[in-house]
Amino acid sequence: MIKQISRAILLAAVLSCATAAQAEVTNTAENGFTVQHEAVISGDNEAVWKAMIAPSRYWSSDHSWTGNAENFYLIPQAGGCFCELIRTTSDDNIKSSDGSVQHMRVIFAHNNKMLRLSGALGPLQGEAVTGTLTMLLQPQGDATAVRFTYKVGGYMEFPVDQIAPAVDGVIGQQLARLSALFADPEAPDASPPEGSADPTDGEESGSTGSKDPN
Repeated sequence: MIKQISRAILLAAVLSCATAAQAEVTNTAENGFTVQHEAVISGDNEAVWKAMIAPSRYWSSDHSWTGNAENFYLIPQAGGCFCELIRTTSDDNIKSSDGSVQHMRVIFAHNNKMLRLSGALGPLQGEAVTGTLTMLLQPQGDATAVRFTYKVGGYMEFPVDQIAPAVDGVIGQQLARLSALFADPEAPDASPPEGSADPTDGEESGSTGSKDPN
């Protein structure tokens, strides 16, 4: 009973981000689904790439374990971690934090062009599924066309017709938030927000995590 209640709460949280306007579930099967979102962002490839590999700048706190997006970090190298630290203070780093969560693991990284990650996001973390998120960048004049494609397959207890639109809403939300960083004609730099602590402070830049994803 406790497990069923917990699963219901998790699914409700994900579904809260899905709206009737979301219609990008491009394929479904009994054991999986594909969602895809595209946007043209007013920034060049390099600027968009730098923002994209800094998830603390745009990934929603609603889709974190700690409720704080500043705890996210990503190492854009094969084997690198898109992870989140469980911190008691903003100064905690990899060595001093209470723990960490792997959301996804980098399996392909080509600067300014493509990032591919493997991991089961959100409530899918507890299921026996594999998720692959491909983040593709293509120049389009002074702008950049960005496509997020997330493919999920394997055994899960969630009904596909319920979880697929919910996950679609989440993926679409993150791309929209990335695009919003460039709404101002002055494209932002990739620096973290003022006053935020770098979760990897005190660690070598090549450090990776190998825990389960969120």
